[in-house]
Amino acid sequence: MTDIGSWISLFQANYNPGYSFAGLVVGILIGLTGVGGGSLMTPILVLIFGINPTLAVGTDLLFASATKLVGTAVHGFKNTIEWKIVGLLALGSLPASMLVIYFVNSSGHSAALSNAIKILLGYSLFITAALVLARAHLAKYAKSNFREGQLNRQPIYTFLVGLFVGALVAFTSVGAGAIGVTALILLYPVLPTLRIVGSDIAHAVPLTLVAGMGYLVIGNVDVLMLGALLIGSIPGIMLGSWLAPKVSEKILRYLLAGVLAFVGFKLVFSR
Repeated sequence: MTDIGSWISLFQANYNPGYSFAGLVVGILIGLTGVGGGSLMTPILVLIFGINPTLAVGTDLLFASATKLVGTAVHGFKNTIEWKIVGLLALGSLPASMLVIYFVNSSGHSAALSNAIKILLGYSLFITAALVLARAHLAKYAKSNFREGQLNRQPIYTFLVGLFVGALVAFTSVGAGAIGVTALILLYPVLPTLRIVGSDIAHAVPLTLVAGMGYLVIGNVDVLMLGALLIGSIPGIMLGSWLAPKVSEKILRYLLAGVLAFVGFKLVFSR
């Protein structure tokens, strides 16, 4: 009990309402679009709060695991998760993420590593913005060009997607959303989009949790900041989910792509 009380006192003494407001904003975006956890939280921490990129990525990974867990519970209840796909993705992503954590730990807190993460994060946001706009066209193309022979190669390609996404997420906290969903749409064009999204969210939970715990072990997670972010994000997700049916999906898509591209530009070209 004393330990809990001391943690509460420590949290109150170091609480920054700005983090909770950032969590609220990102939570609303997650509820509205399903994208925003890694794509916006890490850049916000880096650009607005001046957090070291390595610490921002580590903290955001655990933030994402908590928010994705809620989404997984919803999709699990609706039975919209393809667990075989989740397993194949995890088979590649979890080892890849652990290798990245090992590399980050070996590199220490060097300025070169922080700058590399920042630039890679920026370019990842450019890709995410492009995929947000092009996903519907890519889905239509994949469906019209689907051949039954592709089914034999899907498991190995799914594993390779997991390998790539796992490494990218562990480095930048970005990739488990728009990039992962788009890759699965191209691999499984006959699968309903809802099941693809559900499977991607379910896969993101173990990936972000394992990677986030890795960062925690090597001392690159701010637990107090994480708590403040979650205080804002949970009501934000609920509000965004409630607003989603009332807002034009097309407007949201273009707005989100524009924000992601702008933030990516700031990360890559600001010094």
